[in-house]
Amino acid sequence: MTTARVVPGPVRGTVRAPPSKSYTHRALVAGAMTGRLHRILDPLDSVDTIATAEGLLPLGVGVDRGRTEWTVRPSSPRGSEVRCGASGTTLRFLLPVAARLDRTTRFTGDPVLLRRPIEPLLRFLRVAGARVSARSGSRRSISVAGPIHGSRAPVDGSESSQFVSGLLLSLPTLGSPSTMDLRGRTVSRPYIEATLRVLAHHGVTIHESTRAVRVPAPQPFRARTLRVPGDASSAAYLWAAAAVSAGRVRVGGLDPAWPQADLAILPILREMGASVVVRGPTVEVAGPIATPTEADLTASPDLLPLVSVLAAAVAGTSIWTGAAHATGKESNRRRESGRLARAMGATVRVSPRRFEVRGTARPTGMRFHAPADHRVVMSAAVGALGAAGPSSIAGAEHVAKSFPEFWATLSELGGEVVLLP
Repeated sequence: MTTARVVPGPVRGTVRAPPSKSYTHRALVAGAMTGRLHRILDPLDSVDTIATAEGLLPLGVGVDRGRTEWTVRPSSPRGSEVRCGASGTTLRFLLPVAARLDRTTRFTGDPVLLRRPIEPLLRFLRVAGARVSARSGSRRSISVAGPIHGSRAPVDGSESSQFVSGLLLSLPTLGSPSTMDLRGRTVSRPYIEATLRVLAHHGVTIHESTRAVRVPAPQPFRARTLRVPGDASSAAYLWAAAAVSAGRVRVGGLDPAWPQADLAILPILREMGASVVVRGPTVEVAGPIATPTEADLTASPDLLPLVSVLAAAVAGTSIWTGAAHATGKESNRRRESGRLARAMGATVRVSPRRFEVRGTARPTGMRFHAPADHRVVMSAAVGALGAAGPSSIAGAEHVAKSFPEFWATLSELGGEVVLLP
């Protein structure tokens, strides 16, 4: 385990956003659906995206990974096990891909991953003709065998938008159309919009109504190249770092044409008192922040740990709603966000509908043992920059899941960070 020692102080400078993890996952699956050579430009090379790239190989798709370009190509299937690691996106996107095949594929992963919500997706696959079995105990796994056919069935999107996105990426290639009847309040809607944007880029048509998504089939995936946009999710931590430390950070490489849920951090930062200037693909944020606020995180629940440390660093009470489903992520993010804010000296009250943080204008330095959750680790680093004294964050290595260069980027911006084994 690696520990990051962070000394408080302002961060300043200009950087380019790393490539988007969300779009790299989607580009890999869309490339697989083309059935021919497909180039992905500027992909994110991270633990999660590599899990998806390598997980395609047992499904008959190879990925040649270069430094700035990955090539997706048809291949002979190698093995019958998809190892997802800790990547929920890998599991939820590749299960429908495997269900198209007339063979059995076994999905394995970290124990925490296999306890995360998945049943709404499995129910749809069963209705579509898949044979699905889940094995519990110390060797937890999910096995699926197809081929599936076009079907109509309900999908509950109240726990994860990835159930809908995973199906959207595979159903167009079936021999007959499908319809998803949406149940519950669909969360993380911008991630579904990102999937629809990738499908449109590949010439695939989807029909949406208020409570249903109709997928015409068969449809070919036509595009042969996708350039991955810069990642607003990663940039959010850099903007927040500037705001909480009274610094100034400019992040470029963001393409407004591609929807991204975590751009929702920008109005929150404005309301808390930060200066936010948007100029096309570049966004500059300058601190300080001093005003508590309220926000609904239904569309962007991954921001909960980050906004909680922001709230902990300002006097007064901030209220976050709409993130009840944050319990089913890499960690129970509601619990861990509360633990993190308390470590900074804040008072936290949690109810089923609300997450309240009463912060202080002088947050304390902390000794924080982070869970295996990249977003909690990066949020802790942001909070540490605005603290009254040095902090140590154990579990610093977990940033490799989505932002491998996070600590180097923070140092480049002037953050005083030392990584200790």
